[in-house]
Amino acid sequence: MSAEIEATIFDLLGKVAPGKSISPEEVARAADPEGWRRLLGHVRAVARGLARQDRLVILRHNKPADPEDFKGVYRLRLPDAGPLKGDQP
Repeated sequence: MSAEIEATIFDLLGKVAPGKSISPEEVARAADPEGWRRLLGHVRAVARGLARQDRLVILRHNKPADPEDFKGVYRLRLPDAGPLKGDQP
C-alpha cells in the first residue's frame, strides 16, 4: 500500500504547476475513491517518510513543516529545485 500511495503522490504532484501543492485528501481519494478516509493515516506516514528523505515538502500554513513534529491540516509539494551544483548565485 505504501508504494501505491507514494506513486499516487508523485503522479498528482506531476500534474500541478511547479511550486503548487496537493492535499492528502486528494492523494487518498485518487488511491481509493470509495475508502479514502481510511487511507489518510497511511498518506501521512508515507509523506513523513518522503519528507525525511527530502523528496517531498510538508507544508503547514504554506510554510515547510518539520516532518517529525507537525499536526493538523497540511499539504504536500515537491522540493524547490534551487540552483544546480556549479551555478553561480
